[in-house]
Amino acid sequence: MKSSTTRNSTGNLEVLLKEAEKVIQQIMDSGVAEEQIIEQIQRFRDGFPSTPLLKPCTPGDGITIIADEERPGLLESYKQAVQEGRITKFVPASGAATRMFKSLLAVYNSSEDEISDLKGSTENVVFCRTFIDSLDKFAFYAELQKIMADHGIDLETARRSNDFRTILHHVLSPQGLSYGALPKGLIPFHSYEDHSRTPFAEHIAEAIEYARDRENIVRVHFTVSPDHRERIEKHVSETLKRYPQMDFRISYSEQRKQTNTIAVDLSGEGFRTSDDRLLFRPAGHGALLVNLNELEGDIVFLKNIDNVAPDHLKGDTIEYKQILGGLLVELQNEIFGHIRSLKQEQPTGLNSVENFMAGRLNMELPDSYNSMEHEQKATWLLAKLDRPIRVCGMVENTGEPGGGPFWVLGSDGEPSRQIVEKSQVDLDNPDQAECMSKATHFNPVDIICGLRDHEGKPFNLLERIDKDSGFISVKSKDGKELKAMELPGLWNGSMADWTTIFVEVPLSTFSPVKTVNDLLKTVHQPAMRPAER
Repeated sequence: MKSSTTRNSTGNLEVLLKEAEKVIQQIMDSGVAEEQIIEQIQRFRDGFPSTPLLKPCTPGDGITIIADEERPGLLESYKQAVQEGRITKFVPASGAATRMFKSLLAVYNSSEDEISDLKGSTENVVFCRTFIDSLDKFAFYAELQKIMADHGIDLETARRSNDFRTILHHVLSPQGLSYGALPKGLIPFHSYEDHSRTPFAEHIAEAIEYARDRENIVRVHFTVSPDHRERIEKHVSETLKRYPQMDFRISYSEQRKQTNTIAVDLSGEGFRTSDDRLLFRPAGHGALLVNLNELEGDIVFLKNIDNVAPDHLKGDTIEYKQILGGLLVELQNEIFGHIRSLKQEQPTGLNSVENFMAGRLNMELPDSYNSMEHEQKATWLLAKLDRPIRVCGMVENTGEPGGGPFWVLGSDGEPSRQIVEKSQVDLDNPDQAECMSKATHFNPVDIICGLRDHEGKPFNLLERIDKDSGFISVKSKDGKELKAMELPGLWNGSMADWTTIFVEVPLSTFSPVKTVNDLLKTVHQPAMRPAER
């Protein structure tokens, strides 16, 4: 007869085995490799090192200014590349509009007293008052009118009678326009005489202007949320009907499940949800490097979904896209020529390569370079040239949140140009905080990428990541705090080992929409007719 101690031990072992089986199954279901999970948990314990800033990039010192006399040549170089069908536009578009409507959602979910007259002075109430007072200036006004009329409610009557909750209900909830839950790319941004356009529609219209080849083929790739993919594809399909003369090659992808990261509790153990499951979270835009890599594009234009302008203000954007693209093409031609020279059995002419790297690429040779043998020098130069290239537009810093261009100390001990976010910097260090504050320019995510080598083969972008440039933040779920990890950002650590060129572009090329009231800015309003001026 078994003792009670033996029975208890057996019972405990069975519980532990069942628990282990459950965890193993959850890990398998997550799609994240076991070794990655182990590495991520170790990262939570060790943390990420901060990025050591040397100085901000400024015009003439890391940021190129395109002279007027250079423009015609760059435009001609780009024209040839686009006619050859080398251009694809890549738009991360999976982001929800929740933050865009954050203040309205806060008011909508508040008490009746707070929403009854909107006469409070809190930031959210003032924001909501502006929204209500300006409803007729939004591109979705007619759509809101119609859906309320379908429910037997006149929008203007509701507005005059201060029935704000009903209006917000029809803007935000599934019974209305459901803008509180839609992707940002599906919200109408701009009004035209006979239609309105969403960011998806504006990106397509923009691509026609600078990415159309000689056969009228236009290539655009959107990364989307699986929950909304069907609706997005239907919307884009309807949009394309406005351009029957174009041959669109529209493609879609979703953030890969295997790029998610595990969340941990504040003690560093796997976080458990209310239903006792491990939590895996999307790892930020850096996870989209997998999508960009799988695209195997040639010259790829990268731009955020919410940075669009109406037709009458697209001029600068189109011109500078072509200028930056032309610069990338010219740099590629020069780099590829030097690579072919260096790959000869007896590489010669190292001086011209060195001068090119110092002059055109603003790249310093290491202190050890002069003591290297000839072949060692050629090998070092080749390694620095045979990389993906990115030309990044930079606008003057106007206080927008986000990263900027800096000289940083690379892992090889050499200075390099990088786009750095505040989350990557040790702001407790006064010198680093001061350096961050002195940034003269801002990253608007206006990036042209050269993704193929001198033989036309796609680079493996996953080999070029600085894995030390991710970051950890504290968030909450089910009322409990957790630590979340983001992978190195798509234009930050994910492109750390690329040849990088920063170019100043005008502020007129940057018109993001972070909140719904940003759509009231002049840049997002219709062009004034002559009689209105």
